[in-house]
Amino acid sequence: MAAASESPELTARALAAAIDAAGDHDDAAFLQRFFKTGPGQYGEGDVFVGVRVPATRAIVRRFERMPLAEASALLDSPVHEHRLAALLVMVRQFRVASAFRTRDDAARERLNLAYLDAVRRDRVNNWDLVDASADSLVGEFLRESGRGDDALLDELAASDSLWERRVAVLATFAFIKAGDGAPILRLAPRLLDDREDLMHKAVGWMLRELGKRVARGALTGFLDEYAPRMPRTMLSYATEHLTPAERAAYRAMR
Repeated sequence: MAAASESPELTARALAAAIDAAGDHDDAAFLQRFFKTGPGQYGEGDVFVGVRVPATRAIVRRFERMPLAEASALLDSPVHEHRLAALLVMVRQFRVASAFRTRDDAARERLNLAYLDAVRRDRVNNWDLVDASADSLVGEFLRESGRGDDALLDELAASDSLWERRVAVLATFAFIKAGDGAPILRLAPRLLDDREDLMHKAVGWMLRELGKRVARGALTGFLDEYAPRMPRTMLSYATEHLTPAERAAYRAMR
């Protein structure tokens, strides 16, 4: 961790304190319920202080130059909003390191590796944390490296961890936004039997984006082959922008 004397205002402790100061008791109670933190739920044991995402993003803008070691340290906090803030810092730093005038491939790689370490240590452990970070810190890193078929995506998609699997799927969003549907078309068939509804939603969402942003025919071709096996939620998300008649026809194939 960087010494406090180097940049005392840009520390994990200072960012955590700023988040805590913005907390609201009623919002914390709502977020605890919304993110399913009860016994046996996907977010079991997570702790919220009650800061909504726009407020978190506003606070993060003051800390976007903090050392990566400090952001990484904050990912070990038990407080959900602390971890989200750390991830948003890392995403902002990755975007700066990816820009033409400020390109820094070494910084991009450090951010990618730090993120993957946090994912594997179960510190990126709710859907909003994954969705705010995976397409940049994994997907964009791989896409710009020409590694859309990288074994990393296959490894993550095959993990026992729900959050690692969701990282794999959300990472494909970076490719989809760039017009490349190959990664999601490769991963989606492997996840048809996933036991988690959050994965059904994620895969269906990316397939829907495939149809919107890449090629409608790529989506309908996938559906023609796999709709009979797709979980109901996944199929519903994937077909959201098709016509009512098309949606009904694909539902009838199940």
